[in-house]
Amino acid sequence: MVIELDIATLKHFAQYYIWATARLNETLVQVSEQDFIQEKGLFFHSILGTLNHLYVGETLWFARFNQLEPPQLRLNQIVLSGKQDILIGLQEKAVQWQSFLDVMPESLLDSDLNYISSTGAEYCLPYGQTLLHVFNHATHHRGQITAALTQFGYTCPELDLVYMLVENRV
Repeated sequence: MVIELDIATLKHFAQYYIWATARLNETLVQVSEQDFIQEKGLFFHSILGTLNHLYVGETLWFARFNQLEPPQLRLNQIVLSGKQDILIGLQEKAVQWQSFLDVMPESLLDSDLNYISSTGAEYCLPYGQTLLHVFNHATHHRGQITAALTQFGYTCPELDLVYMLVENRV
């Protein structure tokens, strides 16, 4: 199934990505260090583990889309263990996509992205749809993190796209 994409749509998702990351980070700064690192049954075990997975994913995908040699990172690797470091790093990673899209030729959306995964598998995927995956992937893991926050008793921010739309209309 091919999804017709344009730069404007992807910029909208990049804007949402920045907004949702900032909103989640506002809550995460309030989380105790113990809750931040505690095993919570998430695929990447803890909030810290899940945030690091996002950071690693961002690092790998950004290199792939820029046709750079990605660093050798495992998807479950803890790259940043300090809460402030990982939150700042993820916000910076979110912002990089907006800048990337500002200069990306729209013609790339209909091309293929060829890359080698972190396990060594070779892939050839639709460029635009794979870029959309990056934004969707982060949404998926933010959902896991908010579930863990709820289990810990924290109040989670509203992260649905519609809340960004409402906020931007006011």
